[in-house]
Order: sequence, then structure tokens, then C-alpha cells
Amino acid sequence: MAIILGGGAGTRLYPLTKQRAKPAVPIAGKYRLIDIPVSNCINSEIYKIYVLTQFNSASLNRHLARAYNFSGFNDGFVEVLAAQQTPENPNWFQGTADAVRQYLWLFQEWDVSEYLILSGDHLYRMDYADFVRRHRETEADITISVVPMDYRRASDFGLMKIDESGRVINFSEKPKGDALKAMEVDTSVLGLSPSEAKQFPFIASMGIYVFKKEVMGKLLRQAPEQTDFGKEIIPSSAADYNIQAYLFKGYWEDIGTIAAFYDANLALTQQPRPPFSFYDEKAPIYTRTRFLPPSKLLDCHIRESIISEGCILKNCSVTHSVLGVRSRVEGGSTIEDTLIMGADYYQPFAERQSREHFDDAHIPAVGIGADTIIRRAIIDKNARIGCNVRIINKDRIEEAERENLGFYIRSGIVVVLKNAVIPDGTVI
Repeated sequence: MAIILGGGAGTRLYPLTKQRAKPAVPIAGKYRLIDIPVSNCINSEIYKIYVLTQFNSASLNRHLARAYNFSGFNDGFVEVLAAQQTPENPNWFQGTADAVRQYLWLFQEWDVSEYLILSGDHLYRMDYADFVRRHRETEADITISVVPMDYRRASDFGLMKIDESGRVINFSEKPKGDALKAMEVDTSVLGLSPSEAKQFPFIASMGIYVFKKEVMGKLLRQAPEQTDFGKEIIPSSAADYNIQAYLFKGYWEDIGTIAAFYDANLALTQQPRPPFSFYDEKAPIYTRTRFLPPSKLLDCHIRESIISEGCILKNCSVTHSVLGVRSRVEGGSTIEDTLIMGADYYQPFAERQSREHFDDAHIPAVGIGADTIIRRAIIDKNARIGCNVRIINKDRIEEAERENLGFYIRSGIVVVLKNAVIPDGTVI
């Protein structure tokens, strides 16, 4: 059984998480982050999938209900479990382990031998069958999926130390200096070549685990004060339980910040091969079926970009950008290094033409207006950006909060809020 942790409030991804849970954040124009672990489960023939959520879960619930409906011929499901108060526990989820603990009674009703604990905000493609196979072959109580790390990035992650059998014997959270040096391991034990092992002498946790059913139940019950798997439950059990590491060599990105989210999306446009591909027929990424028409491009100049279905682009230039479903870009506009999430609906033609039934006739239509320039930005869904607008971060500001004006700046990236209205002639 798979248990996907929906994450906390997603403060580092704010304002994209202002009205939605972190796993419901759109990615690659037509998907949501939650589609990644759910698709990995389906491709690995794991069909019992629970998603634990707490914050802003309405759009996530709606997406999962529309996207994943298994037939009545097997007992598969994708079900959302929201934080709830009970007579035994009146609190919200206090952490990853606490979230699982509060629903342990439900998970243990199923006749399964292992629980697969996943995160809802990572971009990667993994066959979990290999992961579980390694767990069984080593007779582990817990197996942690890890990625090899070089010196440059190692101190940003929780690192582990293993012995010659691959058993995890020590943990260190974001070590620096001598503490970092002490966490070096021989990664060839896990399957890297000697040259790769020299280049990547550290292993970092991906926050993905396989637990034996009985072991997880015991650990969660015996230490009710411990609320987090990675920081408390697993490190404290290393001495008494067989904890193994499983090395994952593929592309993996933790999409925890605005900059990481922006970079991961725009990396999809790379040629000839992006670091992560949605074009793998053997292991597709699934999402909700929308029945949208093909995109229409009228006299446009498109370079290194992804255009989702249902878009209408007129006489514009789009470079190194990702345009989401139902995006509209009017004539004379230039889009560069930008993620446009698109829209949830089409504005009726008459409404776009007249705008008369708005109280304010100057409110722009949904989409990008004529003669507008947008560079290095994220435009959230249903934004109304007027004509002759310049979203170019002209003062090179790194951080700013202008919620009343409809935008934030994070790591130098302008983030226009969902449903925001940016009037004609605005310069950001």
C-alpha cells in the first residue's frame, strides 16, 4: 500500500500555495505534482493509494476524484484522508509520522505486508517494485531511498552513513565542515562504479521509505511524542532495526521552493533531452482527462517551449517557456523564460469582446493582453494581464510582497497570483 504525504502549508512555495495544497500545484502545463507519485504507483502496479492532506485540500481532492477512478474489477483506489479531530486525538497532523499515526487504524485493516511512504512534491520517475524488491532481499525493517550527492550540494540535505552491507548506521541533518566530512561513505556498496563513488561520496534521503507493516505500527505506537519520520522515528530506530539504503540513480528534484519549481518546469523545454521526460510510453504520467481542443497558433514565433492543449496564441513570440492549458496570448506580445499556468475555463467570446458586464470596463480579459512583455515570471491560473504590460523585474529585486497589486517576487522571479488583475500599462 502507498501512503502519499500531502505536505504542510507549503510556505516556501507561497503564493502558489495560497489557495491550494502543495501537491495540487500545476506542473509542466497540464499536470499537478501529485500526478508524479500516483503515476509511479500505477506504473509499479501498486493500486491501493492513500493521500494524506491538511492544508487547502479542496482543489487536490477535486483533481484526484476526477483523474483516478479505477474500475470495479479490482480493489484499487486513490483516496484522500484529511486531518480530522477524534476523541483520542483532537490535534491537526503534527508531522509526517503523526499524520500516518492518526490513520494507522485504517491502514492496518488492509492485508498488506509493506507500506510505501511517499512525498507529494517531488519530480522523478521510479519503479517502486525495484525498491520493494531490495527491501525484501536485504530482509530490512525499513528501507530508505537515497540519491548520491557530491560535495557541492551535500550540506543542503539530510545525509546517512552506511556500513559495508548497506545498512544505515548514522544520520546527520544538513552537516557542514568536519561533520560533513564524517558522513562520507563508499557509495560503490550500493551499486555505483568506483569513479562515480569518488565523485558522489555522500547519500541523501529522498524522504521515501518502505516499512514492514508490523515495524511501522510498533514504532509509531511506542513513541507518540515523535512526529517526523526523517528527523525522529527512523534515526532513533537505527540501533535496533535493520535499516537499509536503496540507491536511486535517476533524475530527482525536490520542488520545495519557488526557484526549484521554476527551474524544474523550464528544464522540461531543453533539447535534445530534458532531465525529466513526460514522453516515456512505458511509464506515462497520468492526469485528469480534460477533452480540450488542439492549440491554435496564428502567425507565432515559438522556440524551445511547451504549449499545452486548448491554447490560443496570436502573432506573438514565445521563447524557453511553458504554457499551460487554455493559455491565451494576444498579438504583439513577447514571452521569455516564463511559466504560464493557463486558465480553468474559457471566457465567453462576447464577454471578451465587450467587457461591458464588468462593473469596471478596464478589467482585462483572462490571459495575456496585446503588446505585453513578460520575462522570468510565473503567471498563475486565470490571471488577467492587460495590454502594454511589462513584467520584467526592471529593478532586479530579489524578494518583494505586493499581494494587494497581485504579485510577489521570489528569488528574482515575478509570481503573478491566481485570479490576479494586472491593468493595462503596468510595469513590474
